[in-house]
Amino acid sequence: MVEPSSNRPQVRATKRPDASKRPTSIELYSLAAEAAASQVIAAYSTSFGWATKLLGKEFCQPVENIYALVRVADEIVDGAATGAGVTKPGQLLDELEAETYRAMNSGFSANIVVHAFARTAREAGIDRDLVEPFFFSMRQDLTVVEHDQASFERYVYGSAEVVGLMCLKVFMLGRSYTETEAATLVAGARALGAAFQKVNFLRDLAADFKALGRSYFAGVNAANFDEATKLRLVADINKDLTAARASLPLLPTRPRQAVAAALGLFAGLNRRIAHTPATTLMVARIRVPNLQKLVILAKAITRPLSL
Repeated sequence: MVEPSSNRPQVRATKRPDASKRPTSIELYSLAAEAAASQVIAAYSTSFGWATKLLGKEFCQPVENIYALVRVADEIVDGAATGAGVTKPGQLLDELEAETYRAMNSGFSANIVVHAFARTAREAGIDRDLVEPFFFSMRQDLTVVEHDQASFERYVYGSAEVVGLMCLKVFMLGRSYTETEAATLVAGARALGAAFQKVNFLRDLAADFKALGRSYFAGVNAANFDEATKLRLVADINKDLTAARASLPLLPTRPRQAVAAALGLFAGLNRRIAHTPATTLMVARIRVPNLQKLVILAKAITRPLSL
């Protein structure tokens, strides 16, 4: 059995009591925090939000708690903070990171999104070794406008792969795996996170180049982005998606369905990008139609290993 790495005693998930019977309890506060976390994903993510609903009660809320913190940090560096007149978003990010570590240690935060994340982190054994790379990558968005291959890979690991690994901690909680199975699951979680991030980079080229002045892919910018470059990036994403599929059979049933749905949605988006001219990607944001999303979700429920 592969045990979670942590110096802190693991807090195992248990059935949560009816907080309405104790209106001043920590349970009521935690449920309110988690309700807020759920609203974050509902407001910001359609495709990922739809897939998350397939997780069921055991897994859905912890994943939403993870997403909410990730989304808040991303909004600090991607314009919501400066749009509100904040002149030092880096300071806000530092404060959010510090508060996250305090809450992971104490089990409480006055920031309800941080509180919800910390609750999941303590239950699932998510430690600073996954959280620190995430905040490092978020900080890069404030200072780095063009990446080389090494910095790109580090950025993708911190901004996306560790999020997949956090979710995997939730999925593996209380379950036994061999070393080989655990390694396959870790590789799959990282590959899927990388694929999601790269697809989003391709879809958001216009905004990143023109609005934010960023170039994520190494050596790729508005001047040299062409059809050959696009197809090379699409092929790299397909390689990540293939690696992610290898881990599906090892996941519990509901996470297998949800991950298959997310994989199918982003694979569909990548196919649409492949068939969209490079010049169009520079001016338009590609999306998967809702009807196609519903078909993918239905297939994920009935035949998840076929996606």
